[in-house]
Amino acid sequence: MMDLLLWQYVAIGLVFIWSGFVRSGLGFGGAVLALPFLLLIHNDPLVYLPIIAIHLLIFSSWIAFKGHRQNKKQALTAAGAGQSNIDWVYLKKSLRIMIIPKLIGVFGLLTLPSNLITGIIFAIVTLFAITYILDKPFKSNNKWLDNIFLMLGGYVSGTSLIGAPLIVAVYGTHVARHQLRDTLFVLWFILVMIKMVSFLIAGIDLQLIHQIWLLPCAFIGHLLGQKFHTHIQAQDSKVFFRVVGYALLLICIVGLYMNFIA
Repeated sequence: MMDLLLWQYVAIGLVFIWSGFVRSGLGFGGAVLALPFLLLIHNDPLVYLPIIAIHLLIFSSWIAFKGHRQNKKQALTAAGAGQSNIDWVYLKKSLRIMIIPKLIGVFGLLTLPSNLITGIIFAIVTLFAITYILDKPFKSNNKWLDNIFLMLGGYVSGTSLIGAPLIVAVYGTHVARHQLRDTLFVLWFILVMIKMVSFLIAGIDLQLIHQIWLLPCAFIGHLLGQKFHTHIQAQDSKVFFRVVGYALLLICIVGLYMNFIA
């Protein structure tokens, strides 16, 4: 990471707290709701993506493992075998659809100009922000539309790790609610591992020194997000998403202006 001012380091730390909160609280969106803010602080996706990827690997495996242990405990106290907290059947089926677009997206990230990737990220997040504001999230109930969303989600995940809303739109209709979050975390782990291998092959700086202080920031957000996740299970989260949508839309408009016009 380039030398930054003190306020920029503080701002980055706060954004990673926010990222951990969203990732743990919702099960997705840690990258899509953090990258626009990070790119306004320092406009270089390849600085942040390795950091976000490592956080995803750590916290996704942790949450999925905790879900597995909790599921085993419930199975021991109930009659018969407990159901897995992960829908392995649909996970394997969807991965077969996403893997090629994912690899194409990774290649694009490593070859396209930084400002173009930044513009793509802001444009995609703008679309997601509008769906949050209008309370019209992406939904899919058609086989062909499912496949298109999964392929697009895989490609966007390859370029920027923000394909979650497209993928969740499909998973939400095919995976049981009690399995959804943990299944998504296993999926994020697999997709991020592919990206991490590409980073290593391409010699991308993984910013490991900055994990020393950013990982605790993400952990603070993770703990707060766990409490929020428990709360929203029985609450209406539409207001939260609408506020986030307006904030993201404003950030993206400013980001696109600074990236292509200013």
